[in-house]
Amino acid sequence: MKLLLRQVFSLCTIFFLGTIQFVSAQGYPDKSIRLMVGYAPGGLTDGVARTLAPQLTEILGKQVVVENRGGGGSSIATDVVAKAPADGYTLLMADQALISNPSLFPALPYDTLKDLMPVALVGTAASVIVVNASVPVRDLKSLIALAKSKPGTLNYASGGNGTMTHLAGELFKQVARVDIVHVPYKGTGPAVVDLLGGQVPMMFSSIGPVAQYIKSGQLIALAVTGDSRSPALPNIPTLSELGLAQATVIGYWGVMTPTGTPNDVVEKLAKSIAEAVKRPDVNQRLVNLGIDPSFVVGARYEKILNAEIPKWAQVIKQANIRID
Repeated sequence: MKLLLRQVFSLCTIFFLGTIQFVSAQGYPDKSIRLMVGYAPGGLTDGVARTLAPQLTEILGKQVVVENRGGGGSSIATDVVAKAPADGYTLLMADQALISNPSLFPALPYDTLKDLMPVALVGTAASVIVVNASVPVRDLKSLIALAKSKPGTLNYASGGNGTMTHLAGELFKQVARVDIVHVPYKGTGPAVVDLLGGQVPMMFSSIGPVAQYIKSGQLIALAVTGDSRSPALPNIPTLSELGLAQATVIGYWGVMTPTGTPNDVVEKLAKSIAEAVKRPDVNQRLVNLGIDPSFVVGARYEKILNAEIPKWAQVIKQANIRID
């Protein structure tokens, strides 16, 4: 009899706790939601977050507030989310740093794949290889020939150590077997200024900040690093088209939540993000930022993370990249 009572009590407890989770998920959200960005306002990831936030506010009926918490290559904001209550009220606008940081910062205070779970991927982006118009090359083959004729003398700019554009340059070096020298800047903006001024001849850049200068002829685009042509630069070939498929680099932008967030909450967020991304005006804003809108559910996004993290660990190790 006692055993039977204990079993009944256990079943009731499980049912009660499940009901609590179901009710809390059904009532979600009942307060504002934080969307954390690991950088200062004005950058690409911040732009994606600020494109989504007002749309999600409208769809969910509660304010979605973008909160910038810069530092540590976005690891400070990521740590805030990883340690937040798993209730769907603290989210991360993740970018490529989520993939590269485990190798760049071995002592991270969180475990990327254990402490965070993907809600949805909202878009991808390639980088573009650009040169100042004064550089005597007009295609990638000529650039590689120039680099090989003058090893160790051709500099390339990036938005900073460990950024996607830096890693794209290092992978390109390894695949094309060229010796070009990385010049890190404190952000893409200053790097583009020096590229336009001729202080540095070439750059691996996100597309948004340089698109207008490609159009004006001040910069020459040689290739995009994605696996397909960019909607923003449809006439520029991919590295794969040019015989360097192994140098393909794609950046991923998605929304993450603390592990343990109720499934119903995650599903509601994912459906809301899907609805937002499908809106034509949101699509266009993302394209203008250099992002290719491509909604992917959390499970598929998780597979991407599982594949990309070890890939970049190998590149970072081979290039001996260190973040001081």
